[in-house]
Amino acid sequence: MASNDSDNLPDFGSSELGTKDWDSAYEKEVDNFEDIGDVGEVWFGEETMDKIISWIEKCPEVKANDPIIDLGSGNGMMCIELSKRGFSQLVGVDYSELAVMLSRSVAKAEGCEEVVFETGDLITSERPNQCTCLTRKYKVVLDKGTYDAISLSPHDSQSAQLGYLATVKDLMDSDSLFSITSCNWTKDQLTDFFKDFKLHDEIKFKTIQFGGKTGSTYTSLVLKLST
Repeated sequence: MASNDSDNLPDFGSSELGTKDWDSAYEKEVDNFEDIGDVGEVWFGEETMDKIISWIEKCPEVKANDPIIDLGSGNGMMCIELSKRGFSQLVGVDYSELAVMLSRSVAKAEGCEEVVFETGDLITSERPNQCTCLTRKYKVVLDKGTYDAISLSPHDSQSAQLGYLATVKDLMDSDSLFSITSCNWTKDQLTDFFKDFKLHDEIKFKTIQFGGKTGSTYTSLVLKLST
């Protein structure tokens, strides 16, 4: 898989992850939160989220006041949990306005109103004026399942992948960290696609055995731009 040649990108076809009507899903979650205070699904589960946050907490390169952005922030729980653990410059971005509405409501209810949530498109270089978060640099760029969803889009997923790649690079400096967690892509596939990055670390999850082979449910890598 090459980052500058769309002909080499694998095509898995579309799936529910790529075709899901996210606005409809988040409309239901907004209603549920307003009715019963249910924040909705934590993508990949709370244990996975906790593993990633624990890695950030223990990383000597990341300080509590470093800027951190969560790409495809959904209900905002990643940023909200980071805020509760003392991180102060947090931004969540999602292309669904209803997801942003939900995350702001949850953040307010959790006493984390300092977390910024914005609506933004991760696969285009044309940034709306109101989306300032994608015009800045961050110490940590987080992705938990967003690249998976983009890769499975039924509408020219290869262009979307390349657009996403360009966005991630724009958000990073030479000392920035990119944490990507996937349920679809292997370590080799991710490092091949993000070939302009170098592997900095790997976040380990529980292993499972199937067909005589041992593997992990998720792949979670921390990458840095190659200099």
